[in-house]
Amino acid sequence: MATSTFLSLSCTPQSMLHSKHRSQTQSSTMSPQLGQKYLYNPLRHNVSSPIQVKSKRIHAAGLVKASMNNNKDVHVLSKEHLAVSLAKYVSELSEKYIREKGRFTVVLSPGPVKYLRKLVESPYRESIDWSKWHIFLVDERVVPKTNVDSNYKLANDGFISKVPIPPLNVSTIDDALPADGAADVYETTLRRLVTSNVISTSSQTEFPKFDLMLLDMGPDGHVASLFPGYPALNETKKWVTYLKNAPKPPPERITFTLPVINASSNIAMVVTGAGKADAVYSALEKSPNADKLPIQKVNPEGDIKWFLDKGAASRLYR
Repeated sequence: MATSTFLSLSCTPQSMLHSKHRSQTQSSTMSPQLGQKYLYNPLRHNVSSPIQVKSKRIHAAGLVKASMNNNKDVHVLSKEHLAVSLAKYVSELSEKYIREKGRFTVVLSPGPVKYLRKLVESPYRESIDWSKWHIFLVDERVVPKTNVDSNYKLANDGFISKVPIPPLNVSTIDDALPADGAADVYETTLRRLVTSNVISTSSQTEFPKFDLMLLDMGPDGHVASLFPGYPALNETKKWVTYLKNAPKPPPERITFTLPVINASSNIAMVVTGAGKADAVYSALEKSPNADKLPIQKVNPEGDIKWFLDKGAASRLYR
């Protein structure tokens, strides 16, 4: 039996005061086919908690309930509201894990970094205990850290350098090494941090268990540097592996393996742009018997929440 998937769309308090007007004008803002597939409930003050409404009422913003094969938590927002919602989500997790464990381990990928911009503003910049954060990269291009292709440079310029995270709490690759050596050294770093109890481990698999991974995916459904048809996707023993022939430049990469990604306590999939709509559709609705893209193999022990813009979610509306 199919279970429910919830999609949260951004809304404004003013729009919630005029549901009648909204229903009259909905055809200009959303696809007419949307009402046949999804149930929208309004939200209050841009939060993701549903409230009771009559069924089959359609609004341009609110909670969407859809029948799908897998239970997924999906939020569709404007890019601005995506950044706001993501900041709230990350801040709450930070508070939870620092309270429970005294630290917060966060894995970044390039795509979501620009949507962390609200975290470097008030009130989050002042309220978060950045000294307890530990930052990692889910994948990295084997280039100097000053190179424009470096994931570290992107993350540092866009986020890390703007908040007071201790430099020693940011783990990066040794960019003087070739891909295989860089992967080995990075895995050694992770193992050392597991031994010192900075990183937890999965009780099910004994792979490192990060508190939060902020991930993106490509139009081909790749996650991290795990590309369709590449051997790295099938690695089950190593924590970190490497590529020397990635399908797009630069060719040398290191990447967390799928078992490490799936050991996560929380994954935020931050996906934007209509060019990724087909991959989003495949991940959320395609038959489980179909050939699996890398994104379809992401099945964490913990929770996964999808943050989409309307372009990335466009095929879900048909």
